[in-house]
Formats: sequence, structure tokens, C-alpha cells
Amino acid sequence: MTTKLTPYLNFRDGTRDAMEFYKSVFGGDLIVNTFGETPGMGLDDAEKDKVLHSMLIVGPDMTIMAADVPTGMEVSANGTLTLSGEDESQLRGYWDGLVADGTVGVPLEKAPWGDSFGMCTDRFGVAWMVNIAGSG
Repeated sequence: MTTKLTPYLNFRDGTRDAMEFYKSVFGGDLIVNTFGETPGMGLDDAEKDKVLHSMLIVGPDMTIMAADVPTGMEVSANGTLTLSGEDESQLRGYWDGLVADGTVGVPLEKAPWGDSFGMCTDRFGVAWMVNIAGSG
């Protein structure tokens, strides 16, 4: 059996918008469940539309999960997500989608180690690194 590492992002609010954005960038199938759809969560009615769990399944090698953190719970830091591979066209397309209304920290260009590499933060504040193997 293969082990798979899947990032799970946390937001105070706005998970649905973030996951719909990621779906527009990566494609795939998005599943979203709210706190209101799940009985017994014990949250205030004002939080019933917040996302309890969401999952974007892009393919066998890419899944992103995320949730809105209820008021009263601490939102953990998300760290940095990395996309890497050899398909330059696909990875540059992901990069272009992620930087739309985001900020570029390091432009996606030839790096000293021979790959193309870039760093950005998307419009939801999530940091990304993109590495294209052996790209020019």
C-alpha cells in the first residue's frame, strides 16, 4: 500500500472561495461539507455555513483538503505547498493561476541548480513553491 501526503489548509473563513479558486487552477472534483450539514457539531447557528471539510481531488497524485476553523479555535499556520514535476506547460499554467491576484516572491525562472523555480503567495495567503525539473 502506498502512503500519500495530503495538505490540509486552515482558514478562519473563506475555505469555499479558496477551494473553488484552486479548482479553477488545478481542475478536479471538489467536495464541500458544512458544519450545518453535519449534526451534533455544537456550533452557533452563525457558523453553520462554514466549511467543516472540503477536498479537491485532482488526480491520484494531487489532493488538497481545507476547512474553516470555528471561532474560539486557533487557526494553525499553513506553511508552504510545493508543486514539482517535469510537465513545464502544466506547472507554468498552475503558476499563472496561483499568482493571479497574488504576489510573486521569486519569479518562476531558471535556478542555479538547472530547474525553473519560483515562489508566490496566492490571494488567500497560501505560500507556494513551483519547481520544473530541467526546464529552461
